[in-house]
Amino acid sequence: MTNVALDVIDWRILAELQADAAQANQDLAAQVHVSPATCLRRVRRLVEAGLVQRRVALLDPQFLGPLLQVLCEVTLDRQGLEHLEAYEALVLAHPAVQQCYRVSPGPDLVLVAVTRDMASWSRVVAELFTQQANVRNIKTFFVLKRAKFDPAWPLPESSSGL
Repeated sequence: MTNVALDVIDWRILAELQADAAQANQDLAAQVHVSPATCLRRVRRLVEAGLVQRRVALLDPQFLGPLLQVLCEVTLDRQGLEHLEAYEALVLAHPAVQQCYRVSPGPDLVLVAVTRDMASWSRVVAELFTQQANVRNIKTFFVLKRAKFDPAWPLPESSSGL
């Protein structure tokens, strides 16, 4: 990411994109009170600078059929950076893993994973935990209800108004 100076308009654009990245440029421009051409130019600059990593569709999991969402705390046996990075690379490449966080204190990693059922989860356990000599301990939590999901990052207070 390049170093970019952001003004209030840029912050408002970022806030609107976090709320709905699929809205038309014309609508986005109206929301942040600039012309469509100015808005498009600014969005392109924000994307090119790396501030907008990607735009995705967030699907409602209740329409995808039964899913098993799992949170895992993973503690590694060997703590060297090379061991942590090697295990992290394995986890990042696994299709069941949606999110991976290095955390401190406590476990080394916290994972968010999703599978279709318990049989699928058992395969993930074998691939990521039991077959890995460096995994010392895992603690698994099965999600019963997702009470809140909001992927938006908090923005500076100066972004709220002109």
